[in-house]
Amino acid sequence: MCRSIKTLRPPFSDDVTDEDVRAAALQYVRKISGFRAPASHNAEAFDRAVAEIAQSTAALLDSLEVRGRRAS
Repeated sequence: MCRSIKTLRPPFSDDVTDEDVRAAALQYVRKISGFRAPASHNAEAFDRAVAEIAQSTAALLDSLEVRGRRAS
């Protein structure tokens, strides 16, 4: 949990998968919530946060234009 979330945009990473995005979102939620795995009564909120952050991250990465490269 202490490792850094890796940068998911070019030129740092060219082949970003949905799993990479989800892993970063999961790590973020774990870090800010303080839970590696939530208790059952918090699981729905935890999973929803991971999904929403992954969706927002994917939208951000899709809309970024990196100098010298075209957006995908």
